[in-house]
Amino acid sequence: MDNAGDTGGRIDSLVELRELIRGFVAERDWDQFHTPKNLAMALSVEVAELVEHYQWLPSGADAELDDKKRAGIRHEMADILVYLIRLADKSGVDLRAAVLEKMQLNREKYPAERVRGDARKYSEY
Repeated sequence: MDNAGDTGGRIDSLVELRELIRGFVAERDWDQFHTPKNLAMALSVEVAELVEHYQWLPSGADAELDDKKRAGIRHEMADILVYLIRLADKSGVDLRAAVLEKMQLNREKYPAERVRGDARKYSEY
């Protein structure tokens, strides 16, 4: 990850990103607006804005994107991550632990030897 402006160094972990975001929010007195409901709604809006960049493209493959679209996609992904980290922070969720837990559940739900090459939902096979 590139240096993050005036942070004085690299930001390499979700914890460091959370602290950067907390500082940004505190400087603007926005914590009062960051309820879990509002953050979940904002996250949904940002996901829709990401999807908009892919709308009407045949597949969204890199060859179909110009530099402006790539930048827009990158910025929307950043917004999504910021809101997700903020929502996790406000909800007391350790995202790293949540991902590890969910990956284990997914391994059990989607055993590789059973689902390899099959895009169906677990309830369909």
